[in-house]
Amino acid sequence: MSISAAQVKELRDLTGAGMMDCKAALNETNGNMEEAVDWLRKKGISKADKKAGRTAAEGLIGVDAGVREAAVVEVNSETDFVARNAAFQEIVAKVAKVALAYGATEAVAAAKYPGSDKSVTDTIKDAVGTIGENLGFRRSAKLTVPHGAVATYVHNAVADGLGKLGVLVAIETTGNEHAANAFGRQVAMHVAATNPMALTAEQIDPAAVEREKAIFSDQARQSGKPEAIIEKMVEGRMRKFYEEVVLLKQAFVLNPDITVEKALKDAEKEIGAPAKITAYLRFALGEGIEKEETDFAAEVAAAVKK
Repeated sequence: MSISAAQVKELRDLTGAGMMDCKAALNETNGNMEEAVDWLRKKGISKADKKAGRTAAEGLIGVDAGVREAAVVEVNSETDFVARNAAFQEIVAKVAKVALAYGATEAVAAAKYPGSDKSVTDTIKDAVGTIGENLGFRRSAKLTVPHGAVATYVHNAVADGLGKLGVLVAIETTGNEHAANAFGRQVAMHVAATNPMALTAEQIDPAAVEREKAIFSDQARQSGKPEAIIEKMVEGRMRKFYEEVVLLKQAFVLNPDITVEKALKDAEKEIGAPAKITAYLRFALGEGIEKEETDFAAEVAAAVKK
């Protein structure tokens, strides 16, 4: 049967697939629009399977916030180019909204994608066929407070709530929530810049603490000083270590003359009540993903020969 340009355009608007793919789908299904959508979906899944082996370490971090709660997600793509794709940005923003409701990665992956009967995982898999790259929902997390605010900050933002690095900071207080949120955003910017190891010294992995102590002890013993002096030297170096890696002990980026802990105490005047930073989350795009090293020139030469 003859397939009209209007049918091809309608299918393209529905699916986002290329014109030639849409024409082929309509030809294969005798112009049945619903079956053509399914045909393209199957083709998209097939493409996803072929691309699944490619490393997806680019993409976007997305954040979304509600009343005294906020969530952060990471959705990956193969190239930074896709991060500037409006369709991909919409996916990440909607996944962040799902995370605000469900929180944990597994729950978000299985939850229904907004406006669809499909799960978040299946929706992203379907998008591989239209966007043309391996995509993946990697992780999500959520912070809540019973009273106070959960502030957010996105670094290198490409759109509202979307960027390369996202931070959440939870502040519990019975005081002014807007003031708490404003200060929390400053702390979130600080976390983005310094990447602290933990909120408090007690939260640092004991193994990491012992490793630092062992290194400092060995260095101090090389001085030949008595053990009593060495012990005090190690204590001093450990204090310095905590000042460098513990959020509350770090010099506040916006005012290096005071610590984050002191900045919080000062902020209580604006907040109007005692306040406490109870948690923070920092998602940096692609952290921990082993990226494949490729010879781009060789890839281009190989492509030309085909």
